[in-house]
Amino acid sequence: MASSSAGFVAGLTAVAVVTVGFLTYQAAATVPAGFSGDARASASPTTAAKAPRDKKNPTALPGGSGTGERVVYSVDDDRVWLVAATGRVERTFMVTPGSVDPVPGSYAVTSRSKAVTGTDGTPIEHVVRFTSVGEVVIGFSAAVDNAPPPIETTVKTGGIRESRKDGDAMWVFATIGQRIVVIR
Repeated sequence: MASSSAGFVAGLTAVAVVTVGFLTYQAAATVPAGFSGDARASASPTTAAKAPRDKKNPTALPGGSGTGERVVYSVDDDRVWLVAATGRVERTFMVTPGSVDPVPGSYAVTSRSKAVTGTDGTPIEHVVRFTSVGEVVIGFSAAVDNAPPPIETTVKTGGIRESRKDGDAMWVFATIGQRIVVIR
């Protein structure tokens, strides 16, 4: 009787291990690409070359910025595009970056805050964070008074400032897990 009990327990253990493995696989398959659940998510490296631009239409979405629904941010052009799943640009706007730029690559929104005080002491709203560089958290936000970040500062800042109107649009579009593609 003892050997059949041991076999029964071993069988239950094997079923439990297989079930946990399957559930882990299933859960991983539903997480958006690049999402780690941590504000320090690393980039999926992309080419360091600048994405091709339409010289006649500088607001056009650059080639090589991916496919599907995403936020595209050009560190060289200080411009953001909110792109629908169909590839249609829903909105594009200029931003003012902080003193630390994210590395080009693909990220996911890892956290959001309705209203906080920025690293520079400015009240900000609609904060959408997607990575960090060292200890500097990188994300989009809008200053409540629409002020740009200070030009000269000794404080390292990762806030990418947008207007309040653009911040409202980003807040609605870029929920947790939304893909952020950073290009040159």
